[in-house]
Amino acid sequence: MSAEVSNTASLDTAIVQSAEAAVAQVGRAREAIASVVFGQEQVVENALITILAGGHGLVVGVPGLAKTKLVDAMGTVLGLESRRIQFTPDLMPSDILGSEVLEEAAAGRRSFRFIRGPIFAQLLMADEINRASPRTQSALLQAMQEYHVTVAGESHDLPRPFHVLATQNPIEQEGTYPLPEAQLDRFIMQIDVSYPDAATERRILLETTTDAVARPTQAMTAEELMAAQRLLRRLPVGESVVEAILNLVRSARPGEGAAEIADHLAWGPGPRAGQSLMLAVRARALIQGRLAPSLDDVVALAGPVLKHRIALTFAARAEGATVDGIIARLVERIG
Repeated sequence: MSAEVSNTASLDTAIVQSAEAAVAQVGRAREAIASVVFGQEQVVENALITILAGGHGLVVGVPGLAKTKLVDAMGTVLGLESRRIQFTPDLMPSDILGSEVLEEAAAGRRSFRFIRGPIFAQLLMADEINRASPRTQSALLQAMQEYHVTVAGESHDLPRPFHVLATQNPIEQEGTYPLPEAQLDRFIMQIDVSYPDAATERRILLETTTDAVARPTQAMTAEELMAAQRLLRRLPVGESVVEAILNLVRSARPGEGAAEIADHLAWGPGPRAGQSLMLAVRARALIQGRLAPSLDDVVALAGPVLKHRIALTFAARAEGATVDGIIARLVERIG
């Protein structure tokens, strides 16, 4: 019995030491990103939460709010090989995944060789993802869920770690294709990027229009990031937090929870939403130097994790209801 206690104690000590190291690394990464992305502390935190949780993020905001700079900086700071795809209506699946080409070798022999597309990166920026056709959008589905792609019947593994940060303009809808619900569900969270305040915009004007533009510096390696991601899944989650997540997700579905909310819902989040929230609250706790998440983490991340997984009925929209308003009413019941 004493040996079991000793082993448990040493395991706990190892987790604490690993967590302290991860907290320091993530803190340096956050500072490095903030040195080039001004005044978007919440956006930077949510983006880091997404990556630490091992998932993908949907970054939503009007043009010119440093969405591209954020992803580029994250690739440098986290030590990830990053690539960018500009989605357009004429983009084909093979432009993303790659294709097989017929080559002629010596003695007249011919063979097919697979040429990898830009999706073979550790951090992929899918810029204006809703501008591509549904056929091309769906090319990302297998990669985002299973971490490999299939071309001509052959499976090709993607690099690890593999993360997609997709951007979307919420205003311009001409020539766009809404993402299917199955693909939206693959994103751990929706990260909304708003306009900067006056002081931040003044800093942007002064510091980004000179010949001495700040450059991000690497704060982590891909191996250290994956170690932090593995550590994240070992962090404990209290029963109250588990119950809060379970009740929140289930009450955001039609036919469940309070009638005054459920009647407004056309469809709601599935179990993947709960899984995403469980990982996200752990990541937020780690970023803030805590070993276990709290109900405050659930409250803070309920919106980003659920808002792209909920649709309102026509009647609810006609009455002026919004997804954010529904989530706010659900969050009030926590605790």
